Amino acid sequence: MGAMSWPTQDELHEIRKIVSEMAGKGTEDVRVVVSPYRICPLGAHVDHQGGIVSAMTINKGILLGFVPSGSTEVALRSGQFKGEVRFRVNENHKPRQTISKGEEINADKSSPSPDEFEWGIYARGALYALQSRGNHLAQGIIGYICGSEGLDSSGLSSSAAVGIAYLLALETANGLTVSPRENIEYDRVIENEYLGLRNGILDQSAILLSSQGCLTYMNCKTTEHKLIRPPKFLEDQEAEPQKGYKILLAFSGLRQALTNNPGYNSRVAECQEAAKVLLNASGNKEVEPFLCNVKPEVYEAHKFKLEPNLAKRAEHYFSENMRVRKGLEAWVSGDLRAFGELMTASGLSSIKNYECGCEPLFQLYEVLLRAPGVFGARFSGAGFRGCCVALVDAARATEAAKFVRVEYPKLQPVFASQLSHGTAVLICEAGDCARIF
Repeated sequence: MGAMSWPTQDELHEIRKIVSEMAGKGTEDVRVVVSPYRICPLGAHVDHQGGIVSAMTINKGILLGFVPSGSTEVALRSGQFKGEVRFRVNENHKPRQTISKGEEINADKSSPSPDEFEWGIYARGALYALQSRGNHLAQGIIGYICGSEGLDSSGLSSSAAVGIAYLLALETANGLTVSPRENIEYDRVIENEYLGLRNGILDQSAILLSSQGCLTYMNCKTTEHKLIRPPKFLEDQEAEPQKGYKILLAFSGLRQALTNNPGYNSRVAECQEAAKVLLNASGNKEVEPFLCNVKPEVYEAHKFKLEPNLAKRAEHYFSENMRVRKGLEAWVSGDLRAFGELMTASGLSSIKNYECGCEPLFQLYEVLLRAPGVFGARFSGAGFRGCCVALVDAARATEAAKFVRVEYPKLQPVFASQLSHGTAVLICEAGDCARIF
């Protein structure tokens, strides 16, 4: 399928060439980590509460070319950012802020100072994660990292893709054999412990466990996951393109890093507060305050005790879990229209109940819903920055993309002017998991 064309041989060759020049080694010595971005069609804002989610990777993402450095030194350059990052693998890296499971957090704790966020932070976080779980690293890497054009900070889990890329490179250079499940945990350590971001394990799991063309289902409480294959006619889009689908990514021009936005961590705290009220009301005070520990019937019986904000967060959680269950049935039966309608409902609940997003994103979401051939749409990522994702009829994807490129700038000319015409709306396909060439 077309998704396998990423990365292209030209992209791989270009990265190998850059690293071989940096390291003074032959291009044949350079390995390349391919770490894809992911979309979450259904299951928004429930992973951190142990909910059920769906995800798939796309044929865009992070490429990290590297060779072992022959010493403890790590030297990195980036296609997106200036300067060179250097540190040693025998240095000790301390977390920016440690957040234990279930700990209360205030909104202002989610805003580290901007100087902490130079681009090498994820490489240092990967080293911290490996060291903190007892791995000894003796070998650094010389590497060059770049992301698919126009997609950094876009709400496609680029941070998880970057973290995983560094983990895989450092592990390979040091001869460590690490399972995908262990790497899910290591990347969670980067995000939660090292950076202080209260997200769940959806992003890492999608990137490490996905398989070509499948929908990854995950229970974030038990970490049980399943790969849901589509019906044959959806899988074989080349044989029957008229029945296939494409993934449309549309960008608003708005950029905001999650860790600098108190909205994300404060929503997590509100979900936990709602869980606490519901558990107390049902006589389960000692249970950890996560919404996954609240039975749906307990929620129905006691939801009137929640103050309005907490009631909205809980309503989003329980309705979203239901949408994921219905969505899996629609996917298996090949009913893209029903699946799309659930995506759209998820987007609406993210706006009304979870209260994330802002005017440019609301307008982009509405434009996508009017676009020809679109089955459904919602925000991508946490909805605190600027991307929407849609499922679109493969035969009408080009027409839909053109429609969005024309209509969105009429509503948000300033934000739209910050997008390059070529990457304002992208037509993508389902991808594969992270791997090394």
